[in-house]
Amino acid sequence: MTKITEQTSNYRNLETKSVAELTAYINTEDKTVALAVEKALPELNALIQKIVNKLQGGGRMFYLGAGSGGRLSVLDVIELPTTYGAPKGQFNAILAGGEEHLIDALEEKEDDTDEGWARLRAYEVCPADIVVGISASGSTPFVLEGLKKCQEQGITTGCIVSNPDTPIAAMVNYPVEVITGPEFITGSTRMKCGTAQKMIFDMISTTTMIALGKIEDNRMVNVALINDKITDRAVKMLMDLAKIHSYDSAKALLLQSGSVKNAIDHLHDIKA
Repeated sequence: MTKITEQTSNYRNLETKSVAELTAYINTEDKTVALAVEKALPELNALIQKIVNKLQGGGRMFYLGAGSGGRLSVLDVIELPTTYGAPKGQFNAILAGGEEHLIDALEEKEDDTDEGWARLRAYEVCPADIVVGISASGSTPFVLEGLKKCQEQGITTGCIVSNPDTPIAAMVNYPVEVITGPEFITGSTRMKCGTAQKMIFDMISTTTMIALGKIEDNRMVNVALINDKITDRAVKMLMDLAKIHSYDSAKALLLQSGSVKNAIDHLHDIKA
């Protein structure tokens, strides 16, 4: 296994560079990330389709991760119930050291070989579900051992890794390898690897939510009415989609229905 993520940066003597030089170099490296993700789209598409199938069948999706990638998966999952009205517990993120320690960066927990599976068992994970490991190196013990246990129990697995020919990718059903190359700061996988992971989480959650019927046209019709800004956006969305001319009437219907989707369905039922 070649750990490209640990190879020496292509840039030297960074402490002698100006701010303008440093940001230009980082931007140059960041431009390569989308191309690396593009190369992995066939494998990513297969993983997403399996996630959709599992969720359509009543199963759940779990991210199992550590480090920057694990923390990014937690942030993605947090927003799904509010953005798309996804049921809580449909998407889950298990972070080494615990999601409650998100800002503590308990990197030592990456080496815990028992916690991942123990946390999954607490959720009563089963073959109806799918578990996706997040590991830039492709060898993180917390992720690797958790996925091994899943495989032994007949639970479908996938992964997102940033090195070729890794132990994790070799073991799972749906591997996704996004090779972003050496980092700008040697070994700092919070940079290009983290950017790629964020892009992929966006693709997985957004595509899955669309496939599950949470979007109509290009609108968040199931968005939770959690604050004034979003409620105002939802009212205007309802006015546009249902051709309602009165803001106050649309708002009253929206608040009574609980979502744009429910309000539109209610209007369709009346017309029927």
